[in-house]
Amino acid sequence: MSDSTVPIRFATFLSPLLYETYAHIARYVGVKVGCQTTLKVGQSFNEFAEGQADVAFICGLPYVRMASQDICPVELLAGPVLVGERYRHRPIYFSDVIVRSDSPYTSFDDVGGCVWAYNERVSHSGCNLVCYSLLERGKSPDYFGKTVKSGSHLRSLEMVLEREADAAAIDSHLLDVLRSRDVELAARLRVIDMLGPSPIPPVVVSKRVDDQLKCKIREVLVTMHLDDCGESGLRDGLIERFVVVKDEDYGDIRGMLERVEGVEFPFE
Repeated sequence: MSDSTVPIRFATFLSPLLYETYAHIARYVGVKVGCQTTLKVGQSFNEFAEGQADVAFICGLPYVRMASQDICPVELLAGPVLVGERYRHRPIYFSDVIVRSDSPYTSFDDVGGCVWAYNERVSHSGCNLVCYSLLERGKSPDYFGKTVKSGSHLRSLEMVLEREADAAAIDSHLLDVLRSRDVELAARLRVIDMLGPSPIPPVVVSKRVDDQLKCKIREVLVTMHLDDCGESGLRDGLIERFVVVKDEDYGDIRGMLERVEGVEFPFE
């Protein structure tokens, strides 16, 4: 794909909370490379192989899974560096273990027997890292009293606040954005632990895209924080900048996945 009259099709497989940030990035890339761009909510990772998505914002776990295939349909473009001291100006994030503010739980090590909400099995921050952390801390796979699939990080958080669950692990980027937009939220919950850090959810590009266009898109991403228009939209999503990331940067997720595969956990 190299025809400038053909739109660059962006897709997001991440939380709808940041949709406007991804839309800003897609528009900005289009202006800078001289192409129309579109953004949609991705439904299946098969969209890359089927020619329905060109560039996407995805979780690191499905990237690692796709990269292990005989024919991987995508390659890495860049990864965001998040605003906040704990991210140390690196492309990393955490899973924040949350409970209600009046909860008796004080750390991940004492939530045994609780009702635990998780977003989905294919999520790294919401499930894969949780499973890995259980094994690393010497907990049994059935450490939680009950696990409930919520379908999204936002729903997991709501279930905790509405007392349908006791605790959950939430993508720290998402939680930072939520708390920045809702000052009352901080009073309603507590973060009792941080799991990670993990490699940040990356921006990937279909291997069908022309190499020259890939390079242009990558250059726009890693320099957009230097432009006032580009930077303002990133800051709204608590993104400091983008940096180039490589496959080896996702070795930690690959190692965590290898550790938990073959162990039976009570997650759907």
